[in-house]
Amino acid sequence: MRAVTKTVLGLGLAGTGVLGWASLVERNAFVLRRYDVPVLPVGAEPLRVLHLSDLHLLPRQRAKAAWVHSLASLDPDLVVTTGDNIAAPDAVPALLDAYELLLGLPGVFVLGSNDYFAPKVKNPLRYLTTNHAKGVGTSARLPTADLVRGLGSRGWVDLTNRRDSLTVRGLRIDVAGVDDPHLGYDRLDRVRGAASPEADLTLAVTHAPYQRVLDAYAADGADLIVAGHTHGGQVCVPGYGALVTNCDLDTGRVKGLSRWWPGAGSTPWTPSTRAPEGAAWLEVSAGLGTSPTAPVRLACRPEATLLTLVPRG
Repeated sequence: MRAVTKTVLGLGLAGTGVLGWASLVERNAFVLRRYDVPVLPVGAEPLRVLHLSDLHLLPRQRAKAAWVHSLASLDPDLVVTTGDNIAAPDAVPALLDAYELLLGLPGVFVLGSNDYFAPKVKNPLRYLTTNHAKGVGTSARLPTADLVRGLGSRGWVDLTNRRDSLTVRGLRIDVAGVDDPHLGYDRLDRVRGAASPEADLTLAVTHAPYQRVLDAYAADGADLIVAGHTHGGQVCVPGYGALVTNCDLDTGRVKGLSRWWPGAGSTPWTPSTRAPEGAAWLEVSAGLGTSPTAPVRLACRPEATLLTLVPRG
């Protein structure tokens, strides 16, 4: 009986230690990921794209805001944000302060569910079921209009179910984005269309990387698709990886750089997967935050991404 008691006590202490690490240490251990992506025309100069996602910012999270503020020192050419910026009604001013230096650069953005609705307490085991989206959109509204106005007034392009084109360092970049697919707000009919041969780069953006959106973007000839939402699985098994993606994306693509083509959902991604000719590049960010109702990360550090776009071939 004493041996059993010691074992139970030991497991309890170990679990407490893991939870403490995940909630107090790892969720604040911000890291910058770097990838080279060969999507530019031959002879083009490299283009640096900073991708931010899923800050879920609260005004009291000064360390996170300061870290984001410091990313301007990377001197990116373009900033892409893929939603879930805020997590409280009073968070917009803190977010704009965090983005202050970046807002002077070319940027594009889409929204996530937590740019519309405040997080609410729910059973975390729901994320292991097919009903993970149940109840989304039924909590308190957030100041979405203030957020959009704050980002747009500094020149960032709102890609909420729309297409646009911008010039960055002499390159024509055609961009397309949808509203949050996790809420079913995406209107692909408004952004579909073959990529223009006159564009140097076709960039497609979404908050949640649902297959229907990725398939449409890839079928239209997007060179690069950028997404967030998954939190990289948020709580991962060391040596194994993510258990869930919180959407219909496979866990092999839950974060980092991979490839996507129409119908790729039937091919789980591994580093040895062979992509067909013309497949889009897909970069999914594990994001920088967590919901305030589940403030833990395990084997999945919060991240921003610096994509260095280089010539093809």
